[in-house]
Amino acid sequence: MKGWLRQHRFALAVACNHLLKSPASFALNVLVVAIAFALPIAGLTLLENIRPVSAQLAVEPEISVFLDMQTSREQAAALAPAIRRALHEHGGGKLEFVPREQALAALKTRSGLSEALSTLGSNPLPDGYVVKLPGFQDAADAARVDALAARLQALQGVETVQVDSAWIKRLAALLRILQLSLLLLAATLGAVVIAVIFNTIRLQVMTQREEIEISRLVGATDAFIHRPFYYSGALLGLCAGAAAMGAVMLALQPLNRAITEFARLYASDFQLAPLGLAPTLALLAASALLGLAGAMLSVKRHLARLA
Repeated sequence: MKGWLRQHRFALAVACNHLLKSPASFALNVLVVAIAFALPIAGLTLLENIRPVSAQLAVEPEISVFLDMQTSREQAAALAPAIRRALHEHGGGKLEFVPREQALAALKTRSGLSEALSTLGSNPLPDGYVVKLPGFQDAADAARVDALAARLQALQGVETVQVDSAWIKRLAALLRILQLSLLLLAATLGAVVIAVIFNTIRLQVMTQREEIEISRLVGATDAFIHRPFYYSGALLGLCAGAAAMGAVMLALQPLNRAITEFARLYASDFQLAPLGLAPTLALLAASALLGLAGAMLSVKRHLARLA
């Protein structure tokens, strides 16, 4: 175990030494790769900030059940058990009966059309029920709501069922599109990163060609020769990932100033927060792995030609 650790420590030291010999070239490569990393990291930061907000907005969508005008108050009350059974079978929720008198009073209060409604003489609104569904957060729950609405529409005495969750479906669909777009962007830029590191390690292999040949003559194994190049690729990916994370964090400051002014118009204190520790470490690990993958592909391809 000590020998294995000593070999890897030596390979890491060799890799760092080669990188420090040409700091300008290394910094330029880090900048190119960091630009590729910055776009998906920024997109992930945006999604992670939007997801909690979308969940809070989608807490209790409502289903409004309007009864037929000919339905008596006794018949309306008799519908409550059937609605509760349907509600229980579709995940539960809250049921509230809204008499037509209460609905008219609320309409007068909220619409400012009290005088106009008074001229109608009779109450034009029917009795109704309001069904509130907790735990509704995404489009998967939207199917459950639609099924419940269809069930309620089929009840005798029900005239119209109105589902107040269409906007939540649109929000969930938009988030799915953003997630898929971010995934495709990350895959594309990941391929770009591997290509850049592949070419960087190829140039490094060509530069050290004579050193590699001498090492083989004195009995160095392929693993011993390959290992420093692997560490070079991983270090390049790790440094580029860290630089991209830092750039995104710095960019959040001017963005938050603009967002604060906009959010204040809606009485909100929403701001973009940087990624947490766990996502940051995961992204840095992914950056290093991409660098390692590019180095492994390059080393296996070009060192085989030198054999």
